[in-house]
Amino acid sequence: MSDQIALLIAATLNSGTVIALAALGLLINEKAGVVNLGAEGMMLIAAMVGFAVVHNSGSISLGFLAAAAAGATAAALLGFLIIWLNTNQYASGLALSLFGTGLAAFAGIPYVGKTIAQSNSAVTETSQSVFSAIQQVPFFGPAFFKQHILVYGVVLLAFAIAWFLFKTRFGLILRAVGESPESAHALGYPVRKIRLLAMMFGGACCGLAGAYLSIIYTPLWVEGMTAGRGWIALALTTFATWRPGRVLLGAYLFGGITMVQFHLQGTGVQVPAQLLSMLPYIATIVVLVLISRNPTWIRLNMPASLGKIFSPH
Repeated sequence: MSDQIALLIAATLNSGTVIALAALGLLINEKAGVVNLGAEGMMLIAAMVGFAVVHNSGSISLGFLAAAAAGATAAALLGFLIIWLNTNQYASGLALSLFGTGLAAFAGIPYVGKTIAQSNSAVTETSQSVFSAIQQVPFFGPAFFKQHILVYGVVLLAFAIAWFLFKTRFGLILRAVGESPESAHALGYPVRKIRLLAMMFGGACCGLAGAYLSIIYTPLWVEGMTAGRGWIALALTTFATWRPGRVLLGAYLFGGITMVQFHLQGTGVQVPAQLLSMLPYIATIVVLVLISRNPTWIRLNMPASLGKIFSPH
C-alpha cells in the first residue's frame, strides 16, 4: 500500500508540473493586466516544436529552449495585437488558441505516434533527478526524489515569482501596471513594454509546460495532447487568487485528481472510464463555482485593470 501511495504522489508531482508551469506564466500575464486565452494553443505549438527538436537533434535541453522560444514568440504576436493594436484580449486569445491547435496538428503530422527513444538513439539525457543519493530511501525516495529536475525547478520558480512580485521594486512596478496603467504611465513607466515582457515570460512558461508534456511526461507527439491543460491553468490563476504558492498547490491538486483516475482504473474499480476522465474538469468547474459565490474576495485580489485596453494617447 505504501508503495502505491508513493507512486501516486510521484505521479501527482509529475502531472502537476505541466499545469503549474503554465499557470505561473499566466499569473505574471494577469498581474500585468493582460488575459491570455491562448495558453492552450501556445502549449501545443511548443510541445510540437520541442518534440521535433529532440527528435532531430537528440538534445533535450535544446528541445526545451526551442519550446520556450516558440511560446514566447507566440505570446509576442498576441501581445502586439492586444497591446499595440488594441484588439479585444479575449477574442484575440481564443484566436491564438485555435490557430495554435491547428498549426501544431499540421506541422506535427510527420511525428505522430513516434517516441523520442525510438526516433533517436543518440538521446542520452534522462529525467533522473539530482538527488541520486537519497532515491533509495523507502517511500520518500520513490515519492519525491525520482523526478525530472524541472519538477523541482517549478517549485523554485513559484518562490522566485512570489519574491519578485512582493519584495522587489520591479515586481511593484509590474503590479502597478496591472492595477492602474494610467498612473504607471504618468510616472514614466513604459506600460506597453512591461506588458509585452510579461506576456513573453508567460509564453515561455507555457512553452516549457508543453515541452515537458511531449518530452518528459509522455515522450511522444500526439495531436491535441494538452487535453485542456491550458484552460485548467488559466482557471487555476483565479482559483489561486493570483498567488504563486496557491497556484502551486492548486496544480498539484488537479494533478492528483488526474492521477487518481488512472490509479482507480489500475486497481480494478468498476467505474466507467469516461466518468473518471471527467474528474479533473469537474473539479475545475466545482472550484470555480465555489469561488464565484464570493465575488468580493475575487474583486479584492484581482488586478484592477485585468482585461482592459490601455492606450497612452
